[in-house]
Amino acid sequence: MKLEGIRVLDLSLFLPGPHLTMMMADHGAEVLKVEPYPAGEPVRDMPYRKNGFTVWFRNTHRGKKSLRLNLKSPEGKEILLQLARDADVFVEAFRPGVAKRLGIDYDAIAAVNPRIVYASVSAFGQTGRYADKPAHDLAVQALSGLVACNLGHDGKPTNPHMPVADMAASLMALSGILMALLRREKTGKGDFLDVAMLDAQMAWTPNSTGPVFAEQRAPVVKEERSWGGSAMYRLYETQDGKFIALGGSEHKFAENLLRALDREDLFPYAHIVPGPGQDPLKRFYEATFRTKPLAYWLDFLAGVDCCWAPVRDLKEAFDDPHLRERGMLLTDAQGNDHIGVPIMFRNEPGKPDFQVPELGEHADEVLQRLGYDAAAIAKLRTANVI
Repeated sequence: MKLEGIRVLDLSLFLPGPHLTMMMADHGAEVLKVEPYPAGEPVRDMPYRKNGFTVWFRNTHRGKKSLRLNLKSPEGKEILLQLARDADVFVEAFRPGVAKRLGIDYDAIAAVNPRIVYASVSAFGQTGRYADKPAHDLAVQALSGLVACNLGHDGKPTNPHMPVADMAASLMALSGILMALLRREKTGKGDFLDVAMLDAQMAWTPNSTGPVFAEQRAPVVKEERSWGGSAMYRLYETQDGKFIALGGSEHKFAENLLRALDREDLFPYAHIVPGPGQDPLKRFYEATFRTKPLAYWLDFLAGVDCCWAPVRDLKEAFDDPHLRERGMLLTDAQGNDHIGVPIMFRNEPGKPDFQVPELGEHADEVLQRLGYDAAAIAKLRTANVI
């Protein structure tokens, strides 16, 4: 696999860091999860558990090893520095300044291993006026301006349904780590990577910043193409209270659909810039889709070349056989479902290891590799270091 031989130390918690290191594990990296002493990774105790582990933990920590380590003790810090000497990647998600106070910041780790690629994932980055501000995904999305674009039927902001800031940071960090590893092949030196959830999310807005950059104003959400301003990029309710999404606003798709509905006279409205000018077309679609149940429209639209999809719940989405065909829903020998590997290579594809570590399960193995004998390991346990 692509990352065989790469050793990763993962000190991060919750979602962005653990997700990116799991993707590395899926592609062959050896990932050691260094969990805080004494409680360990918080998502071990989140709701929805099956066969001994939470679904969240299983789908962010498969294939990793676990070492519970008290980094506030001198012995714990020394163990981590020893592990860092032959590691390739170091991932942490402490609030800025914490790693330095613990003596495990980039400068400390690079001093024992100049080849290390050290990634710090935080809400707002290591610099700037918000650097010390605590936040999880929702607060970051709120500051980014995207919650204000996520309006309910009452026109007021509502909770976003996916952790976009978390996952954007995960993918940006993975990309940066791989870039640094590639560059290290030429320079022999690692690097420090500062990934902010806010930065990552702002980088995902090119299709939404038109009015901001061009006209120095906030978008009028309901009039913008991506958020309902386009008649062909919008949700419509069917007779049985379900919904269908039209998801392609190109003129050809609008014309194909209107031709199938015998309303070619409405073509001009589909050619107008998204916004109030398209209201007659929106009203037509609203009235039309309400006349029949969703099942009817699924059959009707099957023969129409336009972008559309039924609005399904998450259970229905994972039940779609397409996901099995693509390997995006996998089931292990114990009957646990796993989200699959989305980065699909023809050669050396990822092979997820479905084993999930118990808290501190690999302490003896890891410490023996460092040269600790059984007596020394027992002493570390007694001293609450591991």
